[in-house]
Amino acid sequence: MEADLESLETPVDNAPVLSMKHGTITVEGYSRAAVQTYWRVPEWKIGFDLGVQPWSFMSTPNWFVSHGHLDHIAALPVLVTRRRMMKMEPPTIYMPAEIVEPCEALLRAIQRLDRGRAPARLVGLKPGDTVEISRELAVTAFPTDHRIESLGFIVWEKRKKLRPEFAHLEGPQIRDLRLSGVEVSSEFRMPKLAYMGDTAPSGLDINPDIYKAEILICEMTFVTKHERPEESHKFGHTHLEDIVARADLFQNEVIIVSHFSTRQHSDTIRKIVEKRLPDSIRDRVKIWL
Repeated sequence: MEADLESLETPVDNAPVLSMKHGTITVEGYSRAAVQTYWRVPEWKIGFDLGVQPWSFMSTPNWFVSHGHLDHIAALPVLVTRRRMMKMEPPTIYMPAEIVEPCEALLRAIQRLDRGRAPARLVGLKPGDTVEISRELAVTAFPTDHRIESLGFIVWEKRKKLRPEFAHLEGPQIRDLRLSGVEVSSEFRMPKLAYMGDTAPSGLDINPDIYKAEILICEMTFVTKHERPEESHKFGHTHLEDIVARADLFQNEVIIVSHFSTRQHSDTIRKIVEKRLPDSIRDRVKIWL
């Protein structure tokens, strides 16, 4: 039986969380390069990356980890042991297949240190794999371009529509066909959210659906002129100029840019980004600081 987080007398604020409402969902999280990255959509019961585990995020049971750098995965044992402590079901954590074994070893080490169980379901994914989260949602993994094995994720909303060959029929006829066992509808999927993790800009270009998702969460680690885009790419990161160069490709309703370098103050980052953004995407970009 899962614990009721709402019943806790004093919520614990142990990590910054910014929040944005878009349509029927809420995007929550925070990301700063080499410090911590963590996101979730509470309505979907899905989270992305585990650099830190805010207390309020503990109730989220399904997590997608983009890669194994510590600012994206350090809180893996925190999530697992907290949920055990609160008598919650073990979380399911999807990650690049190459890092499952090291993560299992990490949890075994935590069990020895903590002298308690660290139960979790770790699932390795390869590019192109799809996870059926619910009747309404599915998540597909795609490759990104970072210094180590890394994945991005697209969350799809699954919908049904009437097959074209039955479009001429009346409601009662369609009902009778359905009752007789005929499949009168087909499923189609809409990209609702794309999450990039850490990646050079080539990761944006690998899947056209990234640019079509309603919400895109992407990194913009470097923004200044002296931080050259070519150098950013060597380390598997995206520069502000890479986003500017692709401005005409973004069909997204919301583009969240984050994971900024700590070399620059937040105010400096915001001023530079706001100045350089083209008019075509300016109103859709959320600078996550």
